[in-house]
Parts: sequence; C-alpha cells; structure tokens
Amino acid sequence: MIVLKISNSSEVVAAKVGKFLEFLTPDSIDHTTVEDQVIKKLVENLAAEGIKGEIAAVKGIDLDGQELSLRDGMKVRKHESF
Repeated sequence: MIVLKISNSSEVVAAKVGKFLEFLTPDSIDHTTVEDQVIKKLVENLAAEGIKGEIAAVKGIDLDGQELSLRDGMKVRKHESF
C-alpha cells in the first residue's frame, strides 16, 4: 500500500487559478480539488502501464514522518478501481 500526503494544495490552486480566487476558497476545497486531480492522473498513468489496483482518498488519516495516525470518523471520500 502506498500513502501519499499532499501538503501544498493551496499553493497549487493559487498557481493554477490565481491568488485572489485561492483566497476565496477554503483550504478543504483546495485539498479536495488537488487530491481529485492527482487521483485522476495516477489512474490514467498506472492503467496505461498495465497496472491494476484501487486508489482512495481517505479522511481521518494523518502521516507525520514515520507515524501514521488514525482519527475517529475515518472515511473514504473517493474510491476508484483501475
């Protein structure tokens, strides 16, 4: 299993849509938007290589160095098979 933590969602959105629009959107929307685009590209690239699997965006997990923390209310926000 691979865990990917995106830590610069706001900067990515600001670079794509501009600082003013990024200022108007909550960080949670920025994070969700970037996660969805990363998942889309990962699925496209992995499927093109013939790799089969599943990918999910999960709320309630935090990665901090060597520590993986699970919080109450963990849920899968998005799931795709490829």
